[in-house]
Amino acid sequence: MNASQMMKHCNFVLQVPLKKIELPNVNAFFEAIGIVTKIEMQIFNNGIPRNMPTFQKLIINFECDFDEEKQSLLRTLDEYWQNFQNKSLPEHHVLFGKMGKKDWGFLEYKHLNHHLKQFNV
Repeated sequence: MNASQMMKHCNFVLQVPLKKIELPNVNAFFEAIGIVTKIEMQIFNNGIPRNMPTFQKLIINFECDFDEEKQSLLRTLDEYWQNFQNKSLPEHHVLFGKMGKKDWGFLEYKHLNHHLKQFNV
């Protein structure tokens, strides 16, 4: 993954709570792991665990234009922020279980921060 693909990936991840991308359901075992991971990240203020699997719908394996993806990510981030402020984010995530405003904010921040630092963008 390069920086352009990373921005498209982050854009797709932000589109999940906006209900523009629907993730497939996972079995109870994987949801339990996701819930424990969410709690552990919040308690210890950890980042995204290394080698954490990615939903197929969120994998970007094609070329992207850096400037286009940057602008698109910024627009989606603005839309996410509006939904966050209006408390209109979903109450459930297929992997992380029950989600409140703080859960969405924390996990989206950690994910975006992880990738922006990874690519020094």
